[in-house]
Amino acid sequence: MSLILNIKERDLTKKFPKPNKVESKTELLRGVFYGKKEKTTPISIPYIAFKKVWKEAGGSSLITLKGIGEDKEAVIQDIDFDPVSEIIRHVDFYVIERGKVMEADVTLEFIGEAPAVKELGGTLVKTLRELKIEVLPKDLPKDIKVDVSSLKDFESRILAKDLIIPASATLLDDPEEVVALVTKVEEEQDEKVVSDIADIEIEKKGKKEEVEDEKA
Repeated sequence: MSLILNIKERDLTKKFPKPNKVESKTELLRGVFYGKKEKTTPISIPYIAFKKVWKEAGGSSLITLKGIGEDKEAVIQDIDFDPVSEIIRHVDFYVIERGKVMEADVTLEFIGEAPAVKELGGTLVKTLRELKIEVLPKDLPKDIKVDVSSLKDFESRILAKDLIIPASATLLDDPEEVVALVTKVEEEQDEKVVSDIADIEIEKKGKKEEVEDEKA
Protein backbone atom coordinates (compact mmCIF):
# COMPACT_ATOMS: atom_id res chain seq x y z
CA MET A 1 0.00 0.00 0.00
CA SER A 2 1.39 3.36 -1.08
CA LEU A 3 1.87 6.04 1.58
CA ILE A 4 0.80 9.48 0.36
CA LEU A 5 1.32 12.98 1.75
CA ASN A 6 -0.26 16.09 0.28
CA ILE A 7 2.13 19.03 0.41
CA LYS A 8 2.13 22.71 -0.49
CA GLU A 9 5.01 25.03 -1.31
CA ARG A 10 5.81 27.29 1.64
CA ASP A 11 6.25 31.04 1.28
CA LEU A 12 9.43 31.94 3.15
CA THR A 13 8.44 35.63 3.26
CA LYS A 14 5.53 34.82 5.57
CA LYS A 15 5.80 33.94 9.24
CA PHE A 16 5.01 30.27 9.85
CA PRO A 17 3.02 29.42 13.00
CA LYS A 18 4.76 27.14 15.46
CA PRO A 19 3.11 23.74 16.10
CA ASN A 20 1.42 23.48 19.49
CA LYS A 21 0.37 20.63 21.73
CA VAL A 22 -3.25 20.83 20.59
CA GLU A 23 -3.12 18.92 17.32
CA SER A 24 -5.85 19.68 14.80
CA LYS A 25 -6.60 19.06 11.13
CA THR A 26 -5.57 22.65 10.34
CA GLU A 27 -2.20 22.40 12.10
CA LEU A 28 0.69 22.61 9.65
CA LEU A 29 4.26 21.36 9.82
CA ARG A 30 7.29 22.96 8.18
CA GLY A 31 9.34 20.77 5.86
CA VAL A 32 11.61 20.64 2.85
CA PHE A 33 12.35 18.18 0.05
CA TYR A 34 15.51 17.83 -2.01
CA GLY A 35 17.41 15.24 -4.05
CA LYS A 36 20.05 14.72 -6.71
CA LYS A 37 17.73 16.11 -9.36
CA GLU A 38 15.43 18.12 -7.10
CA LYS A 39 16.14 21.63 -5.89
CA THR A 40 15.62 22.32 -2.21
CA THR A 41 11.97 23.29 -1.84
CA PRO A 42 10.34 24.51 1.40
CA ILE A 43 6.94 22.93 2.00
CA SER A 44 4.09 22.75 4.50
CA ILE A 45 2.40 19.49 5.49
CA PRO A 46 -0.72 18.73 7.55
CA TYR A 47 0.69 17.85 10.98
CA ILE A 48 -1.70 15.00 11.82
CA ALA A 49 -1.38 13.48 8.33
CA PHE A 50 2.41 13.45 8.63
CA LYS A 51 2.36 11.75 12.04
CA LYS A 52 0.08 9.03 10.68
CA VAL A 53 2.31 8.38 7.65
CA TRP A 54 5.47 8.54 9.76
CA LYS A 55 4.08 5.87 12.11
CA GLU A 56 3.45 3.56 9.14
CA ALA A 57 6.60 4.39 7.18
CA GLY A 58 9.17 4.41 9.93
CA GLY A 59 12.50 5.76 8.77
CA SER A 60 12.87 4.06 5.40
CA SER A 61 9.59 3.30 3.57
CA LEU A 62 8.79 5.24 0.42
CA ILE A 63 6.32 8.11 0.67
CA THR A 64 4.64 9.74 -2.33
CA LEU A 65 4.61 13.54 -2.12
CA LYS A 66 1.70 15.10 -4.02
CA GLY A 67 0.88 18.71 -4.73
CA ILE A 68 3.99 20.28 -6.26
CA GLY A 69 4.67 19.36 -9.89
CA GLU A 70 4.88 15.65 -10.60
CA ASP A 71 4.41 13.17 -7.79
CA LYS A 72 7.69 12.47 -6.00
CA GLU A 73 8.87 9.32 -4.23
CA ALA A 74 10.79 10.20 -1.11
CA VAL A 75 12.04 8.90 2.23
CA ILE A 76 12.09 10.74 5.54
CA GLN A 77 15.64 12.01 5.88
CA ASP A 78 15.49 13.91 9.16
CA ILE A 79 12.97 15.01 11.80
CA ASP A 80 13.57 17.90 14.18
CA PHE A 81 11.84 17.80 17.59
CA ASP A 82 11.38 20.50 20.18
CA PRO A 83 13.76 19.41 23.00
CA VAL A 84 11.22 20.27 25.72
CA SER A 85 7.76 19.49 24.32
CA GLU A 86 8.97 16.85 21.79
CA ILE A 87 6.62 18.39 19.23
CA ILE A 88 7.82 17.88 15.65
CA ARG A 89 9.13 21.21 14.33
CA HIS A 90 10.52 20.33 10.90
CA VAL A 91 10.94 17.36 8.56
CA ASP A 92 13.32 16.74 5.63
CA PHE A 93 12.41 14.48 2.70
CA TYR A 94 14.98 13.05 0.29
CA VAL A 95 13.54 12.50 -3.19
CA ILE A 96 14.86 9.35 -4.84
CA GLU A 97 15.35 8.65 -8.55
CA ARG A 98 12.83 6.14 -9.87
CA GLY A 99 14.28 2.89 -11.22
CA LYS A 100 17.74 3.47 -9.75
CA VAL A 101 19.17 1.77 -6.69
CA MET A 102 19.47 3.83 -3.56
CA GLU A 103 21.36 3.50 -0.30
CA ALA A 104 19.32 3.19 2.88
CA ASP A 105 19.83 2.52 6.57
CA VAL A 106 17.01 0.14 7.42
CA THR A 107 15.88 -0.36 11.01
CA LEU A 108 16.36 -3.85 12.46
CA GLU A 109 13.36 -5.37 14.25
CA PHE A 110 14.31 -8.10 16.71
CA ILE A 111 11.75 -10.89 17.00
CA GLY A 112 11.49 -14.24 18.74
CA GLU A 113 13.09 -15.42 21.97
CA ALA A 114 16.68 -16.56 22.39
CA PRO A 115 16.99 -19.99 24.07
CA ALA A 116 20.27 -18.85 25.62
CA VAL A 117 18.30 -16.15 27.46
CA LYS A 118 15.27 -18.26 28.41
CA GLU A 119 17.04 -21.48 29.31
CA LEU A 120 20.56 -20.38 30.27
CA GLY A 121 19.73 -17.05 31.90
CA GLY A 122 21.89 -14.99 29.57
CA THR A 123 21.50 -11.38 28.42
CA LEU A 124 20.65 -10.49 24.81
CA VAL A 125 23.07 -7.95 23.31
CA LYS A 126 21.93 -6.12 20.17
CA THR A 127 25.05 -4.72 18.52
CA LEU A 128 23.41 -3.20 15.43
CA ARG A 129 20.23 -1.16 15.20
CA GLU A 130 20.25 -0.54 11.44
CA LEU A 131 21.56 -2.27 8.32
CA LYS A 132 22.93 -0.35 5.36
CA ILE A 133 21.81 -1.72 2.01
CA GLU A 134 21.62 -0.66 -1.64
CA VAL A 135 18.19 -1.46 -3.08
CA LEU A 136 15.65 -0.55 -5.74
CA PRO A 137 13.18 2.01 -4.32
CA LYS A 138 10.20 -0.28 -4.98
CA ASP A 139 11.77 -2.98 -2.79
CA LEU A 140 12.81 -0.73 0.11
CA PRO A 141 11.57 -2.45 3.31
CA LYS A 142 10.21 -0.65 6.36
CA ASP A 143 12.44 -2.84 8.53
CA ILE A 144 14.53 -6.02 8.46
CA LYS A 145 13.60 -8.83 10.84
CA VAL A 146 16.20 -10.40 13.13
CA ASP A 147 15.00 -13.71 14.59
CA VAL A 148 16.98 -14.26 17.78
CA SER A 149 15.63 -17.79 18.29
CA SER A 150 18.83 -19.08 16.66
CA LEU A 151 20.88 -17.92 19.66
CA LYS A 152 20.91 -21.25 21.49
CA ASP A 153 24.10 -20.82 23.52
CA PHE A 154 26.78 -18.29 24.44
CA GLU A 155 28.82 -19.14 21.35
CA SER A 156 25.97 -18.38 18.90
CA ARG A 157 26.11 -15.24 16.81
CA ILE A 158 23.81 -13.60 14.27
CA LEU A 159 25.87 -11.91 11.57
CA ALA A 160 24.87 -9.26 9.03
CA LYS A 161 25.12 -11.84 6.24
CA ASP A 162 22.55 -14.04 8.02
CA LEU A 163 19.74 -11.51 7.66
CA ILE A 164 17.12 -11.77 4.92
CA ILE A 165 17.09 -8.73 2.64
CA PRO A 166 15.13 -8.03 -0.58
CA ALA A 167 16.29 -9.90 -3.70
CA SER A 168 17.30 -6.65 -5.42
CA ALA A 169 19.29 -5.47 -2.38
CA THR A 170 23.04 -5.53 -1.78
CA LEU A 171 24.45 -5.53 1.74
CA LEU A 172 26.81 -2.57 2.26
CA ASP A 173 27.80 -3.33 5.85
CA ASP A 174 30.51 -5.88 6.65
CA PRO A 175 28.88 -9.33 6.14
CA GLU A 176 30.77 -10.69 9.15
CA GLU A 177 29.60 -7.93 11.49
CA VAL A 178 27.84 -9.24 14.59
CA VAL A 179 24.19 -8.21 14.87
CA ALA A 180 23.25 -9.98 18.10
CA LEU A 181 24.61 -12.42 20.67
CA VAL A 182 23.87 -13.60 24.21
CA THR A 183 26.31 -13.13 27.10
CA LYS A 184 26.50 -14.75 30.52
CA VAL A 185 25.06 -12.87 33.48
CA GLU A 186 28.11 -13.12 35.69
CA GLU A 187 30.48 -10.60 37.21
CA GLU A 188 33.44 -12.57 35.91
CA GLN A 189 32.80 -13.56 32.31
CA ASP A 190 35.17 -15.87 30.50
CA GLU A 191 37.92 -14.14 28.49
CA LYS A 192 36.48 -15.07 25.10
CA VAL A 193 33.12 -13.39 25.74
CA VAL A 194 34.81 -10.29 27.18
CA SER A 195 37.06 -10.11 24.11
CA ASP A 196 34.05 -10.40 21.80
CA ILE A 197 32.20 -7.59 23.56
CA ALA A 198 35.26 -5.33 23.54
CA ASP A 199 35.44 -5.61 19.76
CA ILE A 200 31.85 -4.46 19.27
CA GLU A 201 30.75 -0.85 19.29
CA ILE A 202 27.34 -1.32 20.85
CA GLU A 203 25.87 1.91 19.58
CA LYS A 204 27.83 2.25 16.34
CA LYS A 205 24.72 1.99 14.18
CA GLY A 206 22.31 3.83 16.43
CA LYS A 207 22.42 7.07 14.52
CA LYS A 208 21.68 7.48 10.83
CA GLU A 209 24.25 8.95 8.49
CA GLU A 210 22.98 11.94 6.63
CA VAL A 211 22.92 11.96 2.84
CA GLU A 212 26.00 13.79 1.53
CA ASP A 213 25.51 17.51 1.35
CA GLU A 214 22.86 17.80 -1.35
CA LYS A 215 20.83 20.50 0.28
CA ALA A 216 23.10 23.14 -1.22
